[in-house]
Amino acid sequence: MGLLVIVLAAAYLLNKPSNEEKQIENADTDIQPETAPAFKQIIEPDPPKEYIGELELPIDGATGYASIEMDLKSSADDQSDTIEILEAGTGFVILEEVDDWWLIETNGKSGWVKHQFCLINLPDVIPSIIYNNTNTYSSKFVSSGKSLPGITGQALYKGKTYNERLDKEEYIVPVLYAMSKKIFLAQQFALEDDNTLVIYEGYRPYSIQQAVVKALSTLAHADQKVMAGINSYPWSTFWFIDTKVSNHQIGYAIDVSLAKIDSKTESTIGDYLIKEITKYTEYKMPTPIHELSMASATFTAPVSAKSPTDWKKAILDPDMNKPALLLQMYCTDAGLTPLASEWWHFNDLDALNSVTGNSSDGSYILSEVHSVIPL
Repeated sequence: MGLLVIVLAAAYLLNKPSNEEKQIENADTDIQPETAPAFKQIIEPDPPKEYIGELELPIDGATGYASIEMDLKSSADDQSDTIEILEAGTGFVILEEVDDWWLIETNGKSGWVKHQFCLINLPDVIPSIIYNNTNTYSSKFVSSGKSLPGITGQALYKGKTYNERLDKEEYIVPVLYAMSKKIFLAQQFALEDDNTLVIYEGYRPYSIQQAVVKALSTLAHADQKVMAGINSYPWSTFWFIDTKVSNHQIGYAIDVSLAKIDSKTESTIGDYLIKEITKYTEYKMPTPIHELSMASATFTAPVSAKSPTDWKKAILDPDMNKPALLLQMYCTDAGLTPLASEWWHFNDLDALNSVTGNSSDGSYILSEVHSVIPL
């Protein structure tokens, strides 16, 4: 028994941990796991994307105008309360579209208007087009190459301003909303061929129209060549400058040319990617734009400007060159109708028909925009 105790004691002493080993063991048990650094999730914004719709950019944030006196309604319903009556030419920012209505804001008030009777500023929704409204800085109107007194080379009205949405100075080019969608299509056709529309004018104030009528009449009565250029069978003055309220005042017409794209880039407006043309060369057309004479005629004789199909049976003027025919193809394929007397002029008869009996008289000048980044 005594021997067994001695053996067990010796074994215990041999296996007993030293003080140093105890310290190491205790130190090991005191080690706490390292705290992992806090992970902060960084959410990257979505990259800009191309807008998919009936225009290049959404209409929200674009500038619109009342083409006639309109009721600002409390809801998208003809029977809803009228908040205010908008005068013709009132500008506003578009907030939303619901069926036939726009929710808008103007002068600190918001409400609903029927977009059927509204103009929209084209640069806000089709920024890839080149805009060059020469009537706002140096009018190109001539007749048989001769200057119109008080018109040619003059700024006829104010129509360019800083546009917050586009972050640059840009022309104000309004047309009826329905027409803007066809212009968009025409531009897409042009872009497919590395071409672009160059729009010289959309809405034109009635006062300016009448100033041109007066100047052309004065010149024609003093110059037989000019008179012959606008009043030789089968043409008459009416075909070159309307003596009454014209399609430009109503908002269903554009004056447009065509250019070859030399260089382009992509830029962003809000969350959207857009094409930006940085350099272009305009094609040579049958005449300079706004040459008010039969030299600019599309066809050899007048064709009803109110028919969507009569022009298809008309005989082309021999001077209609390839670029002019290409421009005509882009515009007519998009649903626009050419004017017999001017290669640069195209109408939207559907837009006209939608406002017949309650259309603009052009009694206002549109010199301000209310555009903001798409909402």
